[in-house]
Amino acid sequence: MPSPTMVIRPARMNSRFGGRGGRRFRRLPFYIVLILLSILMILPLVWLVRSSLMDNAQIFIFPPEWIPDPFQWSNYPEALTAVPFKRFFLNTMILEICTVSGVLVTTMITAYAFSRLRWPGKNIVFAVLIATSMLPNAATIIPMFVFWREMGALDTFYPLTVPSWFGMGVYMGQGVFAIFLMRQFFMTIPRELDEAAYMDGANPLKVLWSVVLPLSKPAIMVISIFSFNDVWNNFLEPTLYLNSEEKLTMALGLASFKGLYNAQWGYLMAASATMVAPIILLFFIAQRYFIEGITLTGIKG
Repeated sequence: MPSPTMVIRPARMNSRFGGRGGRRFRRLPFYIVLILLSILMILPLVWLVRSSLMDNAQIFIFPPEWIPDPFQWSNYPEALTAVPFKRFFLNTMILEICTVSGVLVTTMITAYAFSRLRWPGKNIVFAVLIATSMLPNAATIIPMFVFWREMGALDTFYPLTVPSWFGMGVYMGQGVFAIFLMRQFFMTIPRELDEAAYMDGANPLKVLWSVVLPLSKPAIMVISIFSFNDVWNNFLEPTLYLNSEEKLTMALGLASFKGLYNAQWGYLMAASATMVAPIILLFFIAQRYFIEGITLTGIKG
């Protein structure tokens, strides 16, 4: 006669595997929906790359052809040499370095003051700061333009870089969001670490540099990616403040390229694909930190 354990074990195993199979089957519709939405989201990018390797006749043929025949590889070198994209890229990287560094420095100091230090009226000041994010960017365009015009800073990089060192970023609301994001992340770090550092004789800046920032790499990476993307795609502010061609950015260069070659859609698509590529590459390189920073931010506060 078989022992009770020999009879019970198969039943438990069947129940366990049956439960897993049931959960997977119930999740199948969600996976299908996610796959379909992913295909829908990536379709414009595929269309862009496909069009960058075609001539005008192939791009607008109906029904559409997804595989170029033949491949117009010459679209890329001809598009990138038709206008001074090297100069546009250098100008954009200058703005990236100045703006991203300014956003990080002001964001870290401000968020540290709101999250780790004790001073009277802190919550009221933070509420006022958050309230400024509700002010639309269009409401500040004219006053800011008049201000920089009176300062004699038109057709320079100062209007595009100096505000980032005062907690604004590319737009005021995005600078406030960066401060809020960093503050929420700082609040998840145990205060016992600060107290231990203070007992060893550290001052607040030392605590920020040696204790808080090394534990905040995910949040720093998230803000860096957001700021980089904002500067890279910024079109309105450079249009207002920059006039000479040698100071144009990638976004303005692409717009001027469209004006010069409005009939050469293959060149335009090739230039657009070149401009999109660094953002995609940056996301895949920093994907782990990006997801971790978004996930951990807001757990406490």
